[in-house]
Amino acid sequence: MDQKKMDLIERYIEELMEKSTPERPVWNLEKIMQGLKSNWNYIDGCMIKAILEMYAIKKDEKYLQFADAFIDCKVHEDGTIEGYDVQELNIDNINAGKTLFELYDLTGKEKYRKAIDLIYSQIEQMPRTKEGNFWHKKIYPNQVWLDGLYMCQPFYMEYETRFHDKKNYDDIFSQFETVVKYMRDPKTGLYFHAYDSSREMFWCDQVTGLSQNFWLRALGWYAMALLDTLDKADPSCGEPYENLKLVFRELIDAMLRYQDPSGMWYQVVNLGGMEKNYLETSGSSIMAYALLKGVRLGFLPEEYRVYGEKAFHGICDKYLSTDENGELHLGGICLVAGLGGKQMRSGTFDYYMSEPVVSDDAKGVGPFLLAYTEILRCIS
Repeated sequence: MDQKKMDLIERYIEELMEKSTPERPVWNLEKIMQGLKSNWNYIDGCMIKAILEMYAIKKDEKYLQFADAFIDCKVHEDGTIEGYDVQELNIDNINAGKTLFELYDLTGKEKYRKAIDLIYSQIEQMPRTKEGNFWHKKIYPNQVWLDGLYMCQPFYMEYETRFHDKKNYDDIFSQFETVVKYMRDPKTGLYFHAYDSSREMFWCDQVTGLSQNFWLRALGWYAMALLDTLDKADPSCGEPYENLKLVFRELIDAMLRYQDPSGMWYQVVNLGGMEKNYLETSGSSIMAYALLKGVRLGFLPEEYRVYGEKAFHGICDKYLSTDENGELHLGGICLVAGLGGKQMRSGTFDYYMSEPVVSDDAKGVGPFLLAYTEILRCIS
């Protein structure tokens, strides 16, 4: 990567940091649109995790200071967290907890260690499907979403490895095995967005319990879930670890069959020729990260690096641009997508095309920055 592009990306990230406060980060468009203060949420967690990765590589104190200040004001001295309620039993809320491990190591603040335990207490209370997987949320009973694997399992694995003598490794590996068994499409190797174990939701197939489509960002979250969980696991656990590596490799191989010549992927992955379908930034960024980090960790062959680099540069070429005021923006980001809820989201192709496409939201910027950190690791 040429120095000019690197300078451009780092200036973009610095601009976002300069415009953001913990109460109103400019990358959390959902909160801004709702007119709400930003409390504890997975969106900010994605961004702060990426900023911490920048610190890990660049050793520039501005990244650590920003991340620490952002999280510090939300975590009280007793370890309770502003805006976080364990009893909400929302698996998304675990994601931001991943930042606490790193910040605890870097700052030694005991309140971060207490907050880690608080978030782990939610894992201990999460309701489960009959197959043994965590519900996505208390308000979404009996449902497993690919997104939720990323939100929870890497945190769960890091806690077990560091603080719990690996006692629940079997549970973590088993939950992934269930997803492979029930949510993987044998024809394409792709995974459906969600599974309703009860077969009661209007959006699911009454026989299989599956939603209808292969949504890019959900597949990306799942790829990150596999990769980051493996990264936090002790490889000496043997066969389950090796099996999960194989699941990751097979998912990547399936996704590469749908990579567009631009390097990106489509919002509904397998329907690239359909009218309204578009090349989407967040999921493509996640796939770039998964490919590059997968190669670095030895889970993928070296020759896969080119696919990750192609994805990253394709995103830059298509969606990283400067406006009339000279400010940088990253476009092409699906704001949100889900199933059911008050909006009665159906999971049809038309539904995924109907959600807003925005610029500079952390669900795209965070993974984009994570992919950039992997590019930096390659050249450092």
